[in-house]
Amino acid sequence: MDATAPLFRQIAELIEDAIVDGSLAAGSRAPSTNELADFHDINPATARRGMTLLVDSRVLEKRRGIGMFVTAGARDLILARRREEFAGDYLVPLIDEAVKLDFTRADIRHLIDAVAESRGLYR
Repeated sequence: MDATAPLFRQIAELIEDAIVDGSLAAGSRAPSTNELADFHDINPATARRGMTLLVDSRVLEKRRGIGMFVTAGARDLILARRREEFAGDYLVPLIDEAVKLDFTRADIRHLIDAVAESRGLYR
């Protein structure tokens, strides 16, 4: 998570992460804005703004009088968007820094393989 992002975006990302990792399944009730505000010690309006982002992107749906719930395709929507943004968010800065440090393509591949293996990714 980007700690420099506005708080409402951080709240939205926390909810998205819970959906992606399965903590919040499709059809389950999302935390209320007041619950989020109390837990994170933020203004409820800030939490509401984060939740509104998720409603606008069809990740959550409002059910009048009972709360917000995870939509059926929420996880797929989040994964598709994050995959689309992955290169720009992570690879471009990585390559820019590698160029500054005079790394070769082989150096970068070796580093990526080493880190992936240390994190349990062997594909």
